[in-house]
Amino acid sequence: MEIKDIIRKVKQIEIRTKRKTEATLMGQYHSAFKGQGMTFAEVRPYQSGDEIRRIDWNKTARFREPFVKVMEEERELTMMLLVDISASMNYGTQEQLKREYVAEIAASVGFSAAGNNDKVGLILYADKVYKVISPQKGRKHILAIISTILSSSYVLATSKMETALEYMMTVFKKKSLIFLFSDFEDPYDVKMLRVAARKHQLLGLRVYDDKDNEIPDIGYARFVDAETGKELWANTSNARWRYEFAEQQKKKVNQLTQDFEHASAALLDINTGDDYAKSLYQYFRKR
Repeated sequence: MEIKDIIRKVKQIEIRTKRKTEATLMGQYHSAFKGQGMTFAEVRPYQSGDEIRRIDWNKTARFREPFVKVMEEERELTMMLLVDISASMNYGTQEQLKREYVAEIAASVGFSAAGNNDKVGLILYADKVYKVISPQKGRKHILAIISTILSSSYVLATSKMETALEYMMTVFKKKSLIFLFSDFEDPYDVKMLRVAARKHQLLGLRVYDDKDNEIPDIGYARFVDAETGKELWANTSNARWRYEFAEQQKKKVNQLTQDFEHASAALLDINTGDDYAKSLYQYFRKR
């Protein structure tokens, strides 16, 4: 993708996501993700209805009238976007490639975070971590993240999400919100998933294309694994073969769902043809 195409795409994504972010996601995001605790704001005279435990006894004794401590939520959070850039993410049979769809979802959650004055960072990974953008605030920073997701070279390698999670655990000590983007087509380390979910708040987003789950009847066809280069010829007219492929994919997704549940992490299954805003909105509301 050339620079002018990337700039055009980034602008399109910003325009498309602006309405969804402001109208539906930003408020729910703020409600769903609370701050890390309460911090002292000020001391003011006691008012009817104030909690007794908030009384500042030192100041009350000094002025011989009751004063209370006012606390406020320590709001600032850090969001980390972990994006799979293995070659299978550079694929799509609908309006957008998976990578483009991921960029748009990342823009929506990123702008929601920026609108709440939270920091957002990025980790691009496949078989290893390829690029890291440290968490920062602001709209321009989110636009740079979107551009990076779109312009990165997608890697002919097996995806290992545990490499990104391990890096996250090592470098970013503070509890963060992790949005883990992948099609989860490759094996992963369940133990690392559980460890990461205990330390951070983890949401997996399985972004998939229709053809990832079911193969249509197109006769004899050559299939190439985008990440390993392995080739396979198959008779897609064979109903039994199509059924077994679909069942195998269902089992894989069911196992993925169970693994996230057992790790106390959330998982959203999002088709590139679906309205991702609805899925995110429902997830935020449940929180």
